[in-house]
Amino acid sequence: MSEPIAVLVGSLRKESYNLKVAKVLAKLAPSSLELKIIQIGDLPLYNEDIDAASPPQTYTRFRNEISACKGVLFVTPEYNRSTPAVIKNAIDVGSRPYGKSVWSKKPAAIISVSPGAIGGFGANHHLRQSLVFLDMPTMQQPEAYFGGVANSFDDKGDIIEKSRAFLKQFIDAYSQWFEKTK
Repeated sequence: MSEPIAVLVGSLRKESYNLKVAKVLAKLAPSSLELKIIQIGDLPLYNEDIDAASPPQTYTRFRNEISACKGVLFVTPEYNRSTPAVIKNAIDVGSRPYGKSVWSKKPAAIISVSPGAIGGFGANHHLRQSLVFLDMPTMQQPEAYFGGVANSFDDKGDIIEKSRAFLKQFIDAYSQWFEKTK
């Protein structure tokens, strides 16, 4: 039986490289994992005032979807040496109300995706700081910084072999590490 793994994509652009990478990871994942891309672009900015008596339906839907998953993969670009607001907002929505976080103990991994040479190093490490607080064990190795992503897809939109091999190594490592942490 495959384990459901939430995939949060930090870019909302329809033709986002991050979304393309998330879809490739889902195809490459071992049969022991079922990667599910969870929608986060529709979440209103976290506000305790609207979360109190009757939370927005999108908050409830998101929390239920994350709760049903056994692990989390973050596929994130880097904006201003950090994670995009949509990822931070999803983290905030999932961590509230206080004492009812949907994140605790879920094994996580991060792959930062960027057209730049550094591969989103800043976003990757900034996100790790939040995951420590959220009590999410996070895969340490292999670190995954996917730089130069614009050159990783051919004219048809298919991933080139070298990049495919990199992503396969990453998702296989996560699968093996996930098995040890559960």
